[in-house]
Amino acid sequence: MSSESWEQLYNVYYMRVFSFVMTLAADRNLAEEITQEAFLKAMSKADSFRGEADEATWLCTIAKNCFTDEMRRRSKTEPIPEELPAEGKDLDENAQDKDFSFRIHVALHALEEPYREVFELRVFGELPFAQIGTIFEKTENWARVTYHRARLKLQERMREHDN
Repeated sequence: MSSESWEQLYNVYYMRVFSFVMTLAADRNLAEEITQEAFLKAMSKADSFRGEADEATWLCTIAKNCFTDEMRRRSKTEPIPEELPAEGKDLDENAQDKDFSFRIHVALHALEEPYREVFELRVFGELPFAQIGTIFEKTENWARVTYHRARLKLQERMREHDN
């Protein structure tokens, strides 16, 4: 691929890959770093792209692998940073949001794979079911069914937590 083709690929897919990584990382700087690394790896491994999936799916898969590698490295070397409160909200509102957010994350964490990842890719990554299926090397219908089941399981866990 020529440098012009890579520049075009970068311009077309950067925001999609960045948004996907942002859902995984929840940290803008880390997401930018991972996205850059994913594009660099894609350039060096361009000959491995077989065209079985579309380019966005291929790039998101590379980004997911880069993120996983980075999390492994960090878990060995860095402590987990504390969350900073959101700007522009009063303390009560911020506490309620954090409590609800925490409950959702607890319920999500309890979901078994592949339900959790499919749910996160669909909701936070905003990926279409066809791409989710491709990431898992399954069909679009499999991704739809798995997402639906994940939603039901998550709703059930949230109700259990409220009781």
